[in-house]
Amino acid sequence: MTPTEEHLLDDVARYDPITVWLHWTTVAFVTVLWVIGQTADWFPRPDRVAMWSVHVVVGAILLVVLPIRVVWRMQFGRTLPPVRGGLQLLIARLTHGGLYLLLAVVLLLGTLDASYRGATLFGTWSVPQFGTHNPATLRAIQAWHGIGANTTVVIAALHAAAALVHQYGFRDRLLTRMKP
Repeated sequence: MTPTEEHLLDDVARYDPITVWLHWTTVAFVTVLWVIGQTADWFPRPDRVAMWSVHVVVGAILLVVLPIRVVWRMQFGRTLPPVRGGLQLLIARLTHGGLYLLLAVVLLLGTLDASYRGATLFGTWSVPQFGTHNPATLRAIQAWHGIGANTTVVIAALHAAAALVHQYGFRDRLLTRMKP
């Protein structure tokens, strides 16, 4: 294939720029959120408070980005034909749907956690408190938030691994579709 033919194929087989931007923005936000969630408690209190504040703010931004991403994908985004059919297509669809659902649940649990505690961000702004403080309820919310976050990251890692298998194993250039 000549470079010109390859360029034409890239243009035809790619998702639209907004879909690509929303995808990689989501990846970046989820990565930041997960890393902070796993490491914030290792730091001294002032740094930890700042890290948790960043975690809450980035989570709130992702809570806005996620429905925009879903609506964009369903209504306006470019639909590409599946690279493979059958079981692989079913797994891909279940993975995408599962990731969207898990992200929504984790973000809602995080929002519930921050508002249930009445979290203070950057030592100055308080999230409005929701409900009466019950330590057992808060622990359950935080536990499910963590389980959901870890599950999301595992499924996202499997999703990324599958994309790499397609790109380098099957050589079907699947990653070209989502190339920034």
